[in-house]
Parts: sequence; C-alpha cells; structure tokens
Amino acid sequence: MQAFGKFSIEHDLEYLTEHYLYFNEDDEKLTVDDLLVLLKKKNKTIAGTIFLFNPIMAPQGYNTERPLAEQGYDFNGKYTELQFNKLMDIFQSRIKGYEGKLIEVKYLFNYNRPDIDSTTIQETFNDDIEKLSSYQNTSFNRELNYHDVKNIRISGKFVFFAWGHKFEQEQHHNIVKYAKGIFEQSRKIGKTAAFIYNRRMGIEGSEERVRFFHPIASGKLKTKITAAITKALNTNPPQPTAYEE
Repeated sequence: MQAFGKFSIEHDLEYLTEHYLYFNEDDEKLTVDDLLVLLKKKNKTIAGTIFLFNPIMAPQGYNTERPLAEQGYDFNGKYTELQFNKLMDIFQSRIKGYEGKLIEVKYLFNYNRPDIDSTTIQETFNDDIEKLSSYQNTSFNRELNYHDVKNIRISGKFVFFAWGHKFEQEQHHNIVKYAKGIFEQSRKIGKTAAFIYNRRMGIEGSEERVRFFHPIASGKLKTKITAAITKALNTNPPQPTAYEE
C-alpha cells in the first residue's frame, strides 16, 4: 500500500486537503504521475472512502513532530507520497481485496496537527461550524478545513466511518450536527455506510450519536477493534460490525 496527499497552508495553519491510499498489485510501485492518471477516472478507480476525524500526516522525508513549514516543506499544491504512521499500518494489514484500486481518506477537519484533542481547538471548530452558512469569518479556513455538507463529494461505493469519540454530544453540539449531516448526506447519495460499533449501543444508536470507533484503540479494545475492522472490510462493500466483547 502507498499513501498520497496534498497539503495547504494559510496563516501558519497546515491542512491535508486530499488523501488517497493505493493498494499495490504484487511488486507494483505507483508514482505521482500514475496517481494523476487514476484520479482522472475516479468512478472506476476509487473503491470507497474512509472518514476519520483529522489528519496527522507528513510527506516522505518529513515528520509530524513539528509543523511542516518549520521543516522547510514547499506547499506547492502538488500531490506527494506520505509517510506511514500507526493508522496507515493498520489499513495496510487489514484492508484486503482492493489491489489496483484507490480508497480516498476524508476527515471531518483537515487541520493537520497531532494534539487536536485540545478542548480549545474543538471549541473553535464548534464555533466555526455555526458560521459556515453565513459570511462571518471563521478561525480556520472554511474551504481548507471544513466540508460543504450538502454538496460533499464522496468517492466510491462505500464509506467506512471511523472518526472515533473525540467530540461530546452536549459540549460540541455543532460538531455533532456537522458529523451527522455528513453521515446522512452519504446515505442520500447512495453510499453504503460501514463502521465499528459497540453491541450494547447497537447500529441505530451509533448512527444516532454518530459515534464510530477509531481504528487505533488502547487497552483491551486494541485487538478487538482491529479484528472487527478486518471482519468489516472482508466484504465488498464493508458492513457495520460490532467488536467482540
């Protein structure tokens, strides 16, 4: 598997605005030029989409420990091959049967930063979302960081939702509404929805609260979630799957 992406920067805030996974056939090695050819016929080459919370990615030769600008990265608007991280390792080992195909990775928020769990950042997202339908200025760039929910373009036949439980129902009500809007819009445009859920909450409860497990878990859940991901992605299209308690 290879990963490719496109980075942007505005006011020292860095964004990963596009992200694709390519599943190689045998010893095949994809170039950026090859990727551009595949992206010209997305309806045939993109199998589906994975939806996460936010990116923590770096181009090859760079790292996520410091902003890319501090490392001298040239934000030239071109695709670049990405370094693998723990999340990419999980996808490489668990996603099978998509050789020669792309899977697009989308994020609720494209802000490329590792410590996004900060309450301040999420509160800013929550405040920004309320302004998206108006002409008010947002703290994060509305085109680079957020989605136009009603006009969102989602590639492939399925969406595997895995943005985790970072936001709280009461505290981040705008984020919840935004996430639910994306989930519901994916259904409206005919995409099959898949995710990992807690059996006690059930499929409907998970959908109602838009709480879908992130691939990286800790403690007792670590192996249970990755096993559930393997099971969910073992069908084409993937299906909602409960982890084994």
